[in-house]
Amino acid sequence: MNSDQVIREWDITTTNLERIVNRQYEVAVLPTAAIEAHNRHLPEGQDFLHTTWVSRRSCELAWPPCKSVICLPTIPYGIDCNQLAFPLAIHVSQSALDAMVSDIIASLRHHGIRKIVLLNGHGGNEFKSLIRQIQCNMDVFVFLCNWWTVGKDKYDEIFTCPDDHAGQMETSVAMALYPDLVETQNAGDGLVRPFRFEALQKGWVSTSRDFARLNDHCAAGNPKNASAEQGRRYLDLVCERISTFLVELATSPIDESFPHIP
Repeated sequence: MNSDQVIREWDITTTNLERIVNRQYEVAVLPTAAIEAHNRHLPEGQDFLHTTWVSRRSCELAWPPCKSVICLPTIPYGIDCNQLAFPLAIHVSQSALDAMVSDIIASLRHHGIRKIVLLNGHGGNEFKSLIRQIQCNMDVFVFLCNWWTVGKDKYDEIFTCPDDHAGQMETSVAMALYPDLVETQNAGDGLVRPFRFEALQKGWVSTSRDFARLNDHCAAGNPKNASAEQGRRYLDLVCERISTFLVELATSPIDESFPHIP
């Protein structure tokens, strides 16, 4: 028996009916992730692991001020068709992911929860069109948070190299959260083949990247100089900001102007 398990009322997997019927949850947090390669030194479950931790920590911090936030289990699979060249990348279609998210939100609405935060941990998952459609079909409000971008205004104060995929930031986060799963001795340098077209280099034209064409280790970012201390600083910043938003969202009434200023 795992003696570390405790009942947390903000965690749907550990609370129970006796407690739920005596609470009115205002906000549900639904984390979404992916299972894919992250260079040679990070676990395939990187997105699942850090997104689960961020969602749970943010809800834990938000609970004392409002006691009306509920954290759902992380959806582990995401859009990974552009990484299928790497062994055991698991891909589900956007339509399949959208269908699951839609059904979960419909269940939440049935139970009276109208504020939903999609806490996304994978850049390949695209939810903007889905959110627009859901809010036309149901009287709910869905908010999208790509958690790794929450502290981007402070990024250069913490890290020395940009991180697109499996670079310094993600490696630092992994070192802070699950160091036993990080094998830095196996890491590739994360260098990628640049686009041949100036429009793509400048960013005013975009395309989907086949990661197998970038390099042989499924990375876009140098993990060198990553540290657990950097990871902890970024995680603390991100979770503090997300938890503050969750409290504000939970305590704000849904009126005619919501979520805008009256």
